[in-house]
Amino acid sequence: MDFIDYYKVLGVDKKAPTDEIKKAYRKLARKYHPDLNPNDEEAEKNFKRVNEANEVLSDPEKRKKYDEYGKDWQHAEEFEKAKRSRSQQSRGGDYSGYTYSRSGGSAQDFSDFFESMFGGGASGFGPGGQRVRFRGQDYNAQLQLSLMDVYTTQKQTLTVNGKNIRLTIPAGIEDGQTIKIKGHGGPGIEGGPAGDLYITFSIVNNTTFKRDGANLYKTVQIPLVKAVLGGEIQVETLNGKVKLKVAPGTDNGTKVKLKGKGFPKYKKEGQFGDLYLTYTVKIPKNLTQEQQSLFESLEKTNLE
Repeated sequence: MDFIDYYKVLGVDKKAPTDEIKKAYRKLARKYHPDLNPNDEEAEKNFKRVNEANEVLSDPEKRKKYDEYGKDWQHAEEFEKAKRSRSQQSRGGDYSGYTYSRSGGSAQDFSDFFESMFGGGASGFGPGGQRVRFRGQDYNAQLQLSLMDVYTTQKQTLTVNGKNIRLTIPAGIEDGQTIKIKGHGGPGIEGGPAGDLYITFSIVNNTTFKRDGANLYKTVQIPLVKAVLGGEIQVETLNGKVKLKVAPGTDNGTKVKLKGKGFPKYKKEGQFGDLYLTYTVKIPKNLTQEQQSLFESLEKTNLE
């Protein structure tokens, strides 16, 4: 398996702090996001690689393994276990019962691994003739959905390596969120367990709402007369229109919270975030002569 330098992918130094790594990730994720680069295979490849690098380097435990073992960081536990086993062997220890996992790479990687650790035995057998079982390779996939798709829980059927997988997608799933489907990765070797399938969601927001977790934000224009005198307006939410009363003398930039009118909370059935509205007062243009005269009359009253 080719080595990918995650530090170079994100353009940061190996001693970079976590906040610098996250900042670099956000910048590159925006640059290569599929929404901004439709039908661009190279951008999609870079987007996946940037996400992969961030997943490793922003996690202190994974980063530690990566720094120590390089391309074999995912096999760090196997290396450590094998080292302990070799130490036990020199003292006459027992090696039975080991299950080695594989999350990428080839059988040759592990042949080299066992040969280097045990001085031979790269044919699928460990010390003492014990058959070594390998966990299947993990698979990674990306699924793109719209914001309205994930407003309600839905079912999807995915085809992975010729197999149909029935998947329930909970309402409220986040953009960039990854879920694991256990046992739907590559088949195990020598009786080892199957790998897992990791699905990363790309949520396209084609609405007028801005989403932040379970909360939604929207800017709403109100007529000048309504802002001055008060009145009633209709506002769109994700599940229909609602009527709101505008208080007399409402200032430009006034914020209003509609409790429970936001987005579903992930895996919390029946719970929703809030919808926050920001009013902007619409200044009338192309006034008639009569309207112009009315405003001039108001100006003479020194109305502020």
